[in-house]
Amino acid sequence: MENLPAYISIVFVLTTILTVGVFYKATNNSKATIFILLGWLVLQTFIGLSGFYTVTDSIPPGFMLLVLPPMLFIIGLFTTKKGRQYLDSLDAKTLTILHTIRIPVEIVLFWLFINKSVPVLMTFEGRNFDILSGLTAPIIFYFGFVTKQLDRKVILIWNFICLALLINIVVVAILSAPFPFQQFAFDQPNIAVLYFPFNWLPSCVVPLVLLSHLVIFRKFINERRSSINGSQHL
Repeated sequence: MENLPAYISIVFVLTTILTVGVFYKATNNSKATIFILLGWLVLQTFIGLSGFYTVTDSIPPGFMLLVLPPMLFIIGLFTTKKGRQYLDSLDAKTLTILHTIRIPVEIVLFWLFINKSVPVLMTFEGRNFDILSGLTAPIIFYFGFVTKQLDRKVILIWNFICLALLINIVVVAILSAPFPFQQFAFDQPNIAVLYFPFNWLPSCVVPLVLLSHLVIFRKFINERRSSINGSQHL
């Protein structure tokens, strides 16, 4: 990764900072949130620079340290009372515009492909159509939350589609990495995420994007329940 053009890393670092900043805004500037996120990024910086993730044949794989803590944290938010209160306090409008960061992420992935650090499968020239989520996010943001011209079901369907696109690229990325269970891209595996700063993608950016979708689903479920309960009391 030493021969990688500096602008790729710079753009990705700025994209990650923007992602964290927008999510921080969605929490109504929660100090605890920004402290946890920045602390996690600093920790992942040191681990990434140490070369820990480049050892891909260990059992369990070191890659688990990238993805398991965020996933467990998200599960904790949904399964604890304080966690659910936190989720319900998040601003849906801001979480929707957060998805625009998927545009620079896809551009960075394309640059990484050009520089032989990820396979073409992980770009919009391959099996990754996640850029569509970023391109349509401003439309959903404006017509769904600003002018409120979109039906709530349209917003929900959009979130389902974008979540499917996210899951698709996550699966492709994992199965393209040089792990014992690799299935794709043996000629050019996904090695970028094993190095700093691109290890921030699976450890921070993707979990925040995922959480943004899950929060919207929770809000819709809560609204539906409130509507049903209100009707029953009439």
